[in-house]
Amino acid sequence: MKRRDLGVLMLLQALVLVLVGTFQHSPGYMDADYYAIMGEQLASGTTNEPFLWNYMDDPAGLPHPGFAYWQPLAALIAALGTRVLGAFGRFTAARAPFFFLALLIPPLTALLAYRLSGRRLWAWISGMLAVASGFYLPYLAVPDTFTLLMLLGAGFLLLAWPRESRSDGVETWRSLGLGVLAGLFYLARAEGFLWLLAAWLVLFARGKRQWKSYGVALGGYLLIAGPWMLRNWQVFGALTAPGGLRALWLTSYNELFDYPASQLTFSHWWASGWRTIVRARMHAGGVNLLSALAVQGQIVWFPFALWAAWQRRKALPVKIGAAMWLVVWLLMSVAFPFAGERGGFFHAAAAVQPLIWALAPLGLGEALRPLARRRGWALPHAEKVLGWGLVGITVLLTIAVVQRRVIGAQFARPAWDEEMRVHAVMDADLRALGVPQDAVVLVNNPPGFTWHTGRPSLVVPNGNAATVAAVAQRYGARYWILESAHPAPLDDVYRNPAAVGSPWHYIGNAGNGAPVFVLEASP
Repeated sequence: MKRRDLGVLMLLQALVLVLVGTFQHSPGYMDADYYAIMGEQLASGTTNEPFLWNYMDDPAGLPHPGFAYWQPLAALIAALGTRVLGAFGRFTAARAPFFFLALLIPPLTALLAYRLSGRRLWAWISGMLAVASGFYLPYLAVPDTFTLLMLLGAGFLLLAWPRESRSDGVETWRSLGLGVLAGLFYLARAEGFLWLLAAWLVLFARGKRQWKSYGVALGGYLLIAGPWMLRNWQVFGALTAPGGLRALWLTSYNELFDYPASQLTFSHWWASGWRTIVRARMHAGGVNLLSALAVQGQIVWFPFALWAAWQRRKALPVKIGAAMWLVVWLLMSVAFPFAGERGGFFHAAAAVQPLIWALAPLGLGEALRPLARRRGWALPHAEKVLGWGLVGITVLLTIAVVQRRVIGAQFARPAWDEEMRVHAVMDADLRALGVPQDAVVLVNNPPGFTWHTGRPSLVVPNGNAATVAAVAQRYGARYWILESAHPAPLDDVYRNPAAVGSPWHYIGNAGNGAPVFVLEASP
């Protein structure tokens, strides 16, 4: 494939991202809110959070040490944008590095396809699938891990490709590179350490069974991940962030916001009953498979990608990619089913997405070969017509996704920015109610609320009004906004806020009519 082809794919990706970005003026959802605001924190020289979005690590209070649940890489990259481009606006600065990194996804995908097929046509179609990236497109140029995982996954598989050179020097650098990429995977997501195992598997499959090769890969991993592990040890007393471990014992998604989180134990999990445990994992597994079909396979390409993977199952990158996809699916279906079906699998599986885009047109070519013989078609012509025709269908699907998720019903009021508008109104309403700017407020989405308003915040815990009061009293919050998305035990309070009862008093509404309560002053 020519360098000019790769450049054209980057240009097309830039045009698409600029067009979508025209309707994105804010992070848009909680994950991106978190990485954007933590990018600002890092740029200012601190890793502390001015909010609490869960209570999984039994936090002492505000400010809270950051990254007790999520990993720091996306925030570190957002911080780079904030430091360099801060004069262009908060969100523009935070998202800029992700925009430029996303330009590399189509050319790397095309290179994967070219390595697998040796054909320029399939490389072009794969690259265009990455440009018209369906459900992933709205998230590629905002502060999150999607783009990072796609680039790391594509780079890992390209580095794992068998080469003619067998010199010790080349193999040593390859081992180091695989370890470094695995370390970056870990900094992006907690399960990223599994890519170190994938690196060792690559070395084993390539016949590098000496301890030196595995040690070099481990050294590359620790070069990247080691400093952060030491930071965790200093801050949390553990090498890994403590918040994610209790997620193993959830029996529903809302328990992620339980207070106190100490009740999330194996005994609590087991007490839910083995039928409930199995049912939850079967449901998550099914949801994640549907996600693979609709999101990763973009519906029309899924069977072709599967067929091509089977046909090229002996190729080492395909083996590694398939193994990692299966591991991620099992992890997000069995170990973390509730987080997995609510976006965890969607995030983690992005690492294998470039390989799926690379395989899909190859599978189409395999399927067309016997059909062309039976129908008497000219195979090269049929490949071009049907290949580009399916790309066209993918483009239409992507337009529909962008219309629904990003644009919405009114061009002048993009759906993506609804959270920004609500928080702006909420902030104005709080000022009208006399709520001080530095008062800690209980809300549904603390990272987003704090990003948009500058106010410190806590997440509304999963429980009743007494649980909310216990959190408020421990962490020094006096105000509580009860939004439409709230725990089920608070339904009655939401419908009849005036009857909330002590120690809360209803004082008005904020945002989209959300009741606001104030805590009684301590005697």
